Amino acid sequence: MADTVEFELVSPERLLLSVPVEMVVVPGAEGDFGVLPGHAPMISTLRPGVIAIYKDRTVDRRVFVAGGVAEVQPGRCTVLAEDAVPLEEAVAAEADRRIARAREALERAADEGAADEARKRLAAAEALRVAIARI
Repeated sequence: MADTVEFELVSPERLLLSVPVEMVVVPGAEGDFGVLPGHAPMISTLRPGVIAIYKDRTVDRRVFVAGGVAEVQPGRCTVLAEDAVPLEEAVAAEADRRIARAREALERAADEGAADEARKRLAAAEALRVAIARI
């Protein structure tokens, strides 16, 4: 059995990352889950949170995702993210701007669909702010 899993992170714009990893921990809708070589096939929706990418038995990278879907196969984990921000590049000021824009959109929402979308963006922006504060 291989000792790595091929991890791919895809945003709506492009392929962000495609690397072999020892393990990846993903923020699933039902809770975080780790993917190791030989993992059983599964599909999970994601909640806003941080993907931890392991190399040499330690976290090598952290990437914030606003939500999306993960597909796991025995040798591969593919995450289709709604939005992805490498935490080493994230700044609190950008998270604060996202929060302000989402609050404004919520106040201006013309219908319940627009309000739901604004609430979703606000929750993701607040989660990004918390993730940045923890690094």
